[in-house]
Amino acid sequence: MKKLFKYLKPYAVFAILSPLFMIGEVTADLMLPYLMSYIVDYGIYEKDIYDPESGSKVAYTVMEALHGEGFTPIQTIVTFGILMLVITLIGGFFGTVCAYTASKAGQSAGHDLRTCAYKKVMSLSVEQTDKFTTGSLVTRMTNDISMVVEFFEMLLRMFVRAPMFLIGGTVMLVLLDLKFSAILLCSIPVLAIVLITVLLKAIPLYSKVQQRLDKVNSVVQENVSGARVVKAYVKEDYECERFNGANSALFGVNLKVLKLMAAIPPVLTVILNISIVAVIYIGGFNIYIENASMTTGAIMAAITYMTMVLNSIMMVTNMFQSVSRANASAKRINELLESDPVIISSERTCGENSDIAVSFKNVSFHYPSTVGRPVLNDISLDIKRGETLAIIGSTGCGKTSLASLIPRFYDAVEGVVYVDGVPVKDYDLDVLRSKISYVMQKSELFSDTIEGNIRWGDENATQEMLEKAIDISQAKEFIDSFALGMNTKVAEKGASLSGGQKQRISIARGIIRKPDILIFDDATSALDLATEGKLRRAMKEHLDSTTVIMIAQRIASVMEADRIAVIENDGTIKHCAPHSELLKTSQTYKDIYDSQIRSGAFAIEEA
Repeated sequence: MKKLFKYLKPYAVFAILSPLFMIGEVTADLMLPYLMSYIVDYGIYEKDIYDPESGSKVAYTVMEALHGEGFTPIQTIVTFGILMLVITLIGGFFGTVCAYTASKAGQSAGHDLRTCAYKKVMSLSVEQTDKFTTGSLVTRMTNDISMVVEFFEMLLRMFVRAPMFLIGGTVMLVLLDLKFSAILLCSIPVLAIVLITVLLKAIPLYSKVQQRLDKVNSVVQENVSGARVVKAYVKEDYECERFNGANSALFGVNLKVLKLMAAIPPVLTVILNISIVAVIYIGGFNIYIENASMTTGAIMAAITYMTMVLNSIMMVTNMFQSVSRANASAKRINELLESDPVIISSERTCGENSDIAVSFKNVSFHYPSTVGRPVLNDISLDIKRGETLAIIGSTGCGKTSLASLIPRFYDAVEGVVYVDGVPVKDYDLDVLRSKISYVMQKSELFSDTIEGNIRWGDENATQEMLEKAIDISQAKEFIDSFALGMNTKVAEKGASLSGGQKQRISIARGIIRKPDILIFDDATSALDLATEGKLRRAMKEHLDSTTVIMIAQRIASVMEADRIAVIENDGTIKHCAPHSELLKTSQTYKDIYDSQIRSGAFAIEEA
């Protein structure tokens, strides 16, 4: 937890002022019962304020200063009543300012912490985000940080309020009569034993609560994002059962914690009422049996102070509860913040004047935490500047893995990947990725307009550049069919568009960036062959200087590429040549060609 206190440092002024104002509020609250005892004793019961045993020098001094000698009981009631009102207003002012300063410090620290955590998430590699899981990251960014913010605010308020009430109330009770403090000495140990027993059992459960919440969030996220698949396979009941399992696990742990914590209020109430009865009994015994100096007002004040002291212990319990939950959340947040990115940015900001845009030298790769043969094995391949290279192979052979090494979504296990003659590991990540547009098969669109989604590739693009990107991507026809055109809102994840429409918007987003390297990771799979043919011709006409890397499943999509690299099932590239040559030299390519073309599975549009 202490590692997160640095987020409070920029708001140290508010963090210091808050406890100071809380001291003022508690001081005001502690004064009120004493003043009430003066009203009861010297105003209502009209006791002799000058009496050495039952009188009060403080009350006498105040009344004499304001009214002189010979003041009446009603004047005593009005004077101390007004004084109580003034002190209440002052305490209210202190309390209001304390609440503001504590909230300002806590919420500001939470804002900075959330921003820092989000930046950390954005800096993590794909491998690391997969390890944390989406549901867990969402929980850490929301619920866990909220717990820490709640702790910060409680720290600045309750960590002063509770001890002051405990100590101040006890002192006031002692000043009233030592017999009252004896009651307190009997009550506090009993309550403390109960609280410690409950907290020792409850504290370990808070980490489990957050873990169960992770699971619930993960299930919800998966089912909301995959709602169409769930409905298509009529799996609503199955997914409801899966959610019920995660929800029941969260419910069980939460209920166990709440059952433990629910034992505290009744115990506190019983002990408080017994203590009040004891105060009344001892006070009454002293007044009527022993005719001692104790007064009715003192008994009333003692009851109030006893309530303050015992309630302050309840506050301490809530503080421990908050600390326990915040500590569990802080560990999860620190786990995120202390995760060093696997992909480290370097300092190189420019490439060399090379005719080779992308080069793989003896590259091997396997995914983290996997065993067995590598996905890619000893690959050496040069891709010339302005060349269109297609990558084809059977499902799972490593086509996407190979493309993912270029923008450093992953790093090669062996060998080196070069871009513009410079190893990708030597580049500043922003510079490297600004050279590349990566268009994926699964089009990720955002809840924005069509224009906003396309401009995501280059927000400073001119209208002419925007229209050109739309024309090249073959998106103009369907965009013009919408009533609002490019101002049409896109639903979350592009749910309001077809697969082909989403892919063409993604392609336009990649083109408008004017990248040096354009990677299509099966990005035309949802397009018909006629539209895809128009797209290829438009790209060849307008993007002749751009290096295009096309990953595809269809022979028809890659036949016109300058070269086609065939990835074998063992993760190697044995053949890289134009279509006509591969038909003669690569059995793997010929098998794919025969299965798709000669079987009539696909029709090829004549160029």
